[in-house]
Amino acid sequence: MNNKVKKIGKPRLLMLGCGDVGMRMLPLVRERFRVIVVTSKPERCEELRAAGAIPIVADLDQPASLGRLARLAHTIVHLAPPQSVGEKDRRTRNLAAILPDRATLVYISTTGVYGDCGGASFDETRATRPTNARAQRRVDAESVLRAWARRSGSRLAILRVPGIYAKDRLPLERLQKGTPALSAKDDVYTNHIHADDLAMIAVTAIDRARPLRVYHAVDNSEMKMGEYFDAVARTFNLPSPPRLPRSELQQQVSPMMLSFMSESRRLRNDRLHHELGVRLRYPTVEALLKTLP
Repeated sequence: MNNKVKKIGKPRLLMLGCGDVGMRMLPLVRERFRVIVVTSKPERCEELRAAGAIPIVADLDQPASLGRLARLAHTIVHLAPPQSVGEKDRRTRNLAAILPDRATLVYISTTGVYGDCGGASFDETRATRPTNARAQRRVDAESVLRAWARRSGSRLAILRVPGIYAKDRLPLERLQKGTPALSAKDDVYTNHIHADDLAMIAVTAIDRARPLRVYHAVDNSEMKMGEYFDAVARTFNLPSPPRLPRSELQQQVSPMMLSFMSESRRLRNDRLHHELGVRLRYPTVEALLKTLP
């Protein structure tokens, strides 16, 4: 009788798009998973290895480079953004063509899929209504991944993510330049999540998310954009930004910034707390700011 016990290696996790949030995820998953990170930049391989990942050079814009990813892992975290033009997310479409059956995938989407909601407060059952190509690409990605999940018998969780902040991801340069913000009358509600909390949410969703479920990965803050800038300015003893009506501000900010300033919404996060059981390290923006000198 053979008494030898067969050693079972760690399951694999495939991560696509390993920027700031992905790097914050690695310490949370590398003990449990053998993490394979896809990068299009060979110069990042050393950094990724040092962080405990196995880098693979491939490009979501080049379908021929993706064949080696097929069936590499049945747990996938998709953080890669769409390409910068068009209404379809070609990168996610290329990825979906090689994804395995019966997999678990967590997709990092955006709260921008809702468009302008006039400051309304709502949950994940609200219909998407993207108002720019950037958000339309995200809606396309969500649709493509839903179709793949249904077809392949896989579990899909979609995290809709707002503005990401952290100690090193605050609008200090903007404040130092004195870039104006909207007047109180025209100001919009914004939503936030700390980068560490987002990393934790994504990891939690691997096991706890319900199939084909959308979650608002947002904290408990309820503040307007100008209030956010003011809070950061107070923390760092910087001047608060001047306030201008929208008609004047649109002459001084980029079209992308103006698009953010044209959408007002308050996203509820009940599913995040009750279904995923998430306890945020930074439940509000102020919780982080209070820790800073």
